[in-house]
Amino acid sequence: MDQRDSVNADPDVLTGSHGRFQKCRNQSGFWLLGLCNNFAYVVMLSAAHDILKQQESQNVTTPTPGPLSSHSGNSSNSNRYDCNPVSTAAVLLADILPTLLIKLTAPFVIHKVPYGFRILVCVATAMTSFLVVSFSSTVWMSILGVIFASVSSGLGELSFLSLTVYFSSDVLNGWGSGTGGAGVAGALLYSAITQAGLSPRVTLLIMLTVPVVMLISYFLLLDFPPSFTQWRPGSGSPSEGHFQERRPLIVDDDEDYVQDEKGDREERSTRPLTFSDKLHVLKGLLKFTVPLCVVYFAEYFINQGLLELLYFPNSSLSHADQYRWYQTLYQIGVFISRTSLFFFKFRRVWVLSLLQCVNAVVLLISVHYQFWPSIWIVFAVVLYEGLLGGAAYVNIFYLIRVETGEREREFAMAAASVGDSIGIALSAAPAIPIHNYFCSL
Repeated sequence: MDQRDSVNADPDVLTGSHGRFQKCRNQSGFWLLGLCNNFAYVVMLSAAHDILKQQESQNVTTPTPGPLSSHSGNSSNSNRYDCNPVSTAAVLLADILPTLLIKLTAPFVIHKVPYGFRILVCVATAMTSFLVVSFSSTVWMSILGVIFASVSSGLGELSFLSLTVYFSSDVLNGWGSGTGGAGVAGALLYSAITQAGLSPRVTLLIMLTVPVVMLISYFLLLDFPPSFTQWRPGSGSPSEGHFQERRPLIVDDDEDYVQDEKGDREERSTRPLTFSDKLHVLKGLLKFTVPLCVVYFAEYFINQGLLELLYFPNSSLSHADQYRWYQTLYQIGVFISRTSLFFFKFRRVWVLSLLQCVNAVVLLISVHYQFWPSIWIVFAVVLYEGLLGGAAYVNIFYLIRVETGEREREFAMAAASVGDSIGIALSAAPAIPIHNYFCSL
């Protein structure tokens, strides 16, 4: 995409020192929004092992004599994989199914809800998730807290991706990097704080500050266009004098005009999308959502189905520590690749999906045969896995932004976000039975 196209695709072309300051301000704002939006989601997955272990220990009233109680690992059985009775994929399901439901339905109706109200809901549900999980005493209560985190993350992602069309295209770089930063900050902080001696409960309570940062970033840091309204639906289409129309994914070449109810010709760009229009947009988005779905299916099958089973008993790290650092290294890879959009773009996203599937197969075989001589090799593979997943995410949404007509862009950005959620949800289907199979050996 040349510089001329980039300028034409932006809502406002910002020049001069004031323009550079405004661009930097908005880019920083979206970076923080991406960080805060994904933070609770990442922390819940990083804490999955601890959540289940905590409930397991609380529910055991009388220690069982013999090999089960004398086992030195972190599980309640003598299985060589040192398994939790419940797969961490169960936490993954609670973390992704509400998000999936929101992403499947909200793009068709969410335009009726003002952005300001959406953000308040995201902040409230994120804070509730930390409180419920930190004070939970049963598995179902912990899962309920994870569900609140999922609602916050899902609603926030589709809302903020839609919101980017009201700003210059640079904010998408900030958003992608921020979501990657959430992985590093969430997983690293959780690992570091718990290893420093604080309990998972105290750690989660400390993280209540993150939703507050989201509130400040949205309402105080972003510099909204004059036509944007916070508390009324229909904040003003970004097509109103800001865009030069790019060729949409789904509009025929000779359909620049349509007839209104009175039979008068009217420009398509000024008309709201109908339900059939939205279905047509979804069809055009398949070339982006399918690779996104595949790459996330493979990586979350790895993360929540296999990584817990890649246990090295001779390591100086406990099983819980190993699992947490797997998640941390994965998120570091995601952060690096999601930030890469600042420097280069990659259009052949299907290649990333294929490579991630190869990763999943290799790690599945390694779980069965346990042929890795050192945990450091697995650390490297997990880092590489994160690089692939993050690169797929940011490049796919970049391509949607530049290849979608401005009339469809806001809906397309929100609707395409369902691709990764579908892949994550589907990954739990094989992850749980495979976990159960290896734990039964």
